[in-house]
Amino acid sequence: MSNITFRGLRGLLVVVVATLGFVGLSTAAPAAVPAPAAIAQPACGDTSTYTRVALSSLPSQATDTYRLIQTDGPFPYSQDGTVFQNRERILPACPAGYYHEYTVQTPGSSTRGARRIVTGDGGEYFYTADHYESFRLITF
Repeated sequence: MSNITFRGLRGLLVVVVATLGFVGLSTAAPAAVPAPAAIAQPACGDTSTYTRVALSSLPSQATDTYRLIQTDGPFPYSQDGTVFQNRERILPACPAGYYHEYTVQTPGSSTRGARRIVTGDGGEYFYTADHYESFRLITF
């Protein structure tokens, strides 16, 4: 094989490998949804007294809901993302519209069930397993 042909093949091989590397990177599986860097402290209230719970220790459906929140849906229920009024006054007192609620699906339930994640505009995430009777602050 001549030196010119060998150099041409080597150059072509470099282009093919580079192209495959680029395509491989662009079609790789989606990365995990990034978690907030720290527990948010809303300007409108103190979260220091809330029991903390790691997202990884909650039911797997809570992680599913968290991922949907991070990617803005699509959500399984039309009520997901609606304003949570905080009528129970268990969460810090913040302006109307500050909190939003999302369903954490309950396997085998024919309804939305009692489990929710409530988010605050300051980046905080709360979990309730008992339909707003109590809340725990989610850590990541």
